Amino acid sequence: MKKILTVGVFDLLHFGHMELFRKAKALGDHLIVAVQDDENVVKFKPGTKLTYNTEQRCYMVASIRYVDEVVVYKNAESIVQEVDFDVFARGPDQTNSSFLAAEKWCAAHQKEVVILPRTEGISTSLIKEILSKKS
Repeated sequence: MKKILTVGVFDLLHFGHMELFRKAKALGDHLIVAVQDDENVVKFKPGTKLTYNTEQRCYMVASIRYVDEVVVYKNAESIVQEVDFDVFARGPDQTNSSFLAAEKWCAAHQKEVVILPRTEGISTSLIKEILSKKS
């Protein structure tokens, strides 16, 4: 069985997230989604105001048909060492030092890294911006 790992915050679930999960699942048999815990979201993205807490975000992600397993993570570098997987699927914008270290670890441990494209015209930041203008 080929296991796929992808990671993210997944605060306001939207079409782009569904596409990420669909494309990631198509890479193998078992999709593991790591949801970043509240504390580390704020650490890596200062000023971020989450709509849902870690437990709520995990519950929502687990409800998606493409997702087979949900885990909580602190950073990309550590989660790749903690979870059993074959392919690490990430987005093109996930390029901070933690992701670079995760990719280096993957290369050293024969784990494939696949960069999945973003879904054009949709993002959590865009949704939050639109909603803030309406209120």
